[in-house]
Amino acid sequence: MKIVIAPQSFKGSLSAHKVADAMARGICRVLSNVELVKVPMADGGEGTVDVLVSATGGSFRYNEVTGPLGEKVTAKWGILGDGTTAVIEMAAASGITLVKPDRLDPMVATTYGTGELIKAALEAGCHHLIIGIGGSATNDGGAGMAQALGVSLLDEEGNELLLGGAELLRLSRIDTSGLDTRLVTCRVTVAIDVTNPLYGDQGASWIYGPQKGATEEMCRQLDETLEHYATIIKRDLDVDVGNIPGGGAAGGLGAGLVAFLGAKLEPGIDIVCEAVGLSEHLKGANIVFTGEGRIDAQTMFGKTIAGVAAKAQALGVPMIAIAGEINLSSEELARHGIDIALSLVSDSVSPVESIANASQLITEAAERALRLAIDKPSTSLESPEA
Repeated sequence: MKIVIAPQSFKGSLSAHKVADAMARGICRVLSNVELVKVPMADGGEGTVDVLVSATGGSFRYNEVTGPLGEKVTAKWGILGDGTTAVIEMAAASGITLVKPDRLDPMVATTYGTGELIKAALEAGCHHLIIGIGGSATNDGGAGMAQALGVSLLDEEGNELLLGGAELLRLSRIDTSGLDTRLVTCRVTVAIDVTNPLYGDQGASWIYGPQKGATEEMCRQLDETLEHYATIIKRDLDVDVGNIPGGGAAGGLGAGLVAFLGAKLEPGIDIVCEAVGLSEHLKGANIVFTGEGRIDAQTMFGKTIAGVAAKAQALGVPMIAIAGEINLSSEELARHGIDIALSLVSDSVSPVESIANASQLITEAAERALRLAIDKPSTSLESPEA
């Protein structure tokens, strides 16, 4: 019997690799003769660098860059096994986890450090950049990123704007003459897991601003600011970023990468599935295990479980999902190709306890789920040796 294990990290608890190991232990409690194929996953957010570098035999790099509030942070990124493709998580330089909750301020937070990581990749000779843009603390439309790469954002008097989203309301002119020339021959792929536009009631500021510390008034100001920013970009660069699906990702960094770097926005899970060869691994599999911290309504729109489910369904492979919490009905899960889903949180296990004991609980859930699958005719499993 062949079982593929393809989970994402459980945020704040275990990496994708450790989740896969925990699932494998549970499976081995049930089966004595099984081929296990571990394929740790990500969707462009946390863990993407680790997953892609490991899957391709690449190497990790570390650079000191500017953090969201201007402080210096050490950011991890990677070069894939081909030696010319860089993978960057913007969260490593401009992420919300880098800021204490009581200091979050999207009015001043900047993506400048993300631009510095891009520059480091160019200096390392990379010609293809894969940039994951989940988990940001910012709402500056990628302005800081652009400034780090040589773009001048000028006010009415020709002075360079300061860093931060609020400054963009003073933007009068964009000068790209100083943009790093190495970007001309560089392909930029942006891994996204949301489709929100840059501004509007479903835009970056209103939807994601509050979790970054924005009050209702801040959200209003930042939304107006990003609309103004888009107007200037369209006038000066002849690029319309106002309604690009995913342009609002990471506080508008998606739109900024399109405007200044000619980037292509793609679902992060598709990028990862291709890089790790998930479809090939699933061929001949009897079942696939996946999982992440939470399964809810957003899960089926570009998240890891949705991507794995789509690949599994296409090949007729039954699927088991394990999550910290599950907020979908069994009927909804079944519609998306999930045969069995188990939650770590229960009447006897609180969310805090599930995080603290995630490895053990995942192992136990994997064992329980596999026993259920063996007894469930609809999963079409061969009769295994217990």
